[in-house]
Amino acid sequence: MKNKKFKSIATVVTLSASLILSGGIASAKNAETEWKLSPEAKINWKDSSSTTPSFITGSNIALGKIKSEKDVQKFFKDNEETFGIKPSTELLFVSEETDDLGMTHYTYQPAIQKTPIDQSNIVVHVDAEKNLVAVNGEFHPNAPKKVKQSKKLAKQNAIDKAWKHIGVDRGKADKKYKDKLGKEKSHLTEKDNLVVVEHDGEYTLAYHVQLQFVDPYPANWQIWINAETGDVVQSENRVHEATGTGYGVLGDTKSLNTYFYNNTYYLFDTTKPMNGVIQTFDYYGSTGTYNLPGSYMTDTGNTFYSERQKAGVDAHYYAGEVFDYFYNTFGRVSYDNNGADITSTVHYGSNYNNAAWVGNQMIYGDGDGSTFTYLSGADDIVAHELTHAVTSTEANLVYSNQSGALNESFSDVFAYFFDSEDWLIGEDVYTPGRSGDALRSMSDPTRYGQPAHMNNYNNTTADNGGVHINSGIPNKAAYNTINSIGKSRSEQIYYRALTLYLTPNSNFSDARQALIQSARDLYGTSVANSVASAWSNVGVY
Repeated sequence: MKNKKFKSIATVVTLSASLILSGGIASAKNAETEWKLSPEAKINWKDSSSTTPSFITGSNIALGKIKSEKDVQKFFKDNEETFGIKPSTELLFVSEETDDLGMTHYTYQPAIQKTPIDQSNIVVHVDAEKNLVAVNGEFHPNAPKKVKQSKKLAKQNAIDKAWKHIGVDRGKADKKYKDKLGKEKSHLTEKDNLVVVEHDGEYTLAYHVQLQFVDPYPANWQIWINAETGDVVQSENRVHEATGTGYGVLGDTKSLNTYFYNNTYYLFDTTKPMNGVIQTFDYYGSTGTYNLPGSYMTDTGNTFYSERQKAGVDAHYYAGEVFDYFYNTFGRVSYDNNGADITSTVHYGSNYNNAAWVGNQMIYGDGDGSTFTYLSGADDIVAHELTHAVTSTEANLVYSNQSGALNESFSDVFAYFFDSEDWLIGEDVYTPGRSGDALRSMSDPTRYGQPAHMNNYNNTTADNGGVHINSGIPNKAAYNTINSIGKSRSEQIYYRALTLYLTPNSNFSDARQALIQSARDLYGTSVANSVASAWSNVGVY
């Protein structure tokens, strides 16, 4: 409910809005006031030196109602000084989405000369009564009006330079295979977009080239090529690696969805409500040669009981279980919410001590028997990695520093939601010869060398700025949240924040605000205050 002071302001504005809508005459001054920030708007700054907000919240942060995307444009225009952007030339409209609460979310991308600034989004959130309740994202108020470069490089040349930069032969990475439905597919994904990339305060016109493959090594390369000179501006391999819990490889019996073809059963599941399939491969196939994504894991009797089949059984089964979790809990259809194939390859490499989402499929190592055992035998390894896939489709959190730590933390959190047996990560597959050991603890991150409070934040250049280290802080905040309001409400809040409020460069403070706003949307002020306290208790304000 609005306070009396705000009511008096709103009364005047509502009158002027009514005159406009009914065809009456209103002054230009009143029309402009319609879209100004209201007195109750609460502003969260990116950092202490920032002059531009990263998150604004309130029950109605614009004095007028937002009924269309055109009204959002007016809101930005009337608040140019606050946001530091001109909506007509520096914002590109991306999408309008209405959720099951009746809230509408308008997504924009900041731009220079109509070219999008990469890895940046701005989202405007409007409730069912058309009140503007939140605005968040990356505004780039200090971006130049034009970039220094001109587009002289053809996009194919940019792609070629990207391949040259990483030293991989494209032809060898682009191996074809046919699935059991007869479709020829490749495990190589190759994309390019003309963007403006910000790096160390410099804005450069560049091609964003994405190269995803699993041979000769797991890769999800993100490479930015200067569109004028062809120089590499920035590059990183965003393969996400993690471990989880579960021991299906110990011989526990699982019911499998298989596919029968030519007197042979395949780990190939067509039963899920999706366009694609869930399919599982063996990296080292029966032909005796390495062939990625590998050979289908098969059995003539539909009884996958051998030692070598166990890794495939678990990868296949848990992929289906994770699909069911996201589908039944959130209505999400596969990691991309569009029914994409979920492909897994087991027995990857030799003594490979990792599991990885490489941008288009899962890779599972067998471990070296000392540091790890079969990594596909852990159900929340699968949940963790497929959450990385969801994150890349939705918030696309940049994999470095605080946004990267959030990327890792959200995967840990959803791994817990999927399998809430305990608060440990990796205890069953990590150091199999030693009991009571784990990689991480969400309840006590310090137990395994992670900080649990911002006072102990690790400023490091290693591990992409400490993404696997500093994730302990948001993990502890998640633990606090779940203990305070329960698992079922927490998972809805976290999913809403991930899919609607977080943007590529969100930091810990932005995540706190995104989760508070999501809690307020779903459950009201009391629950939102509990979420706020959970984060305040780890030093994030």
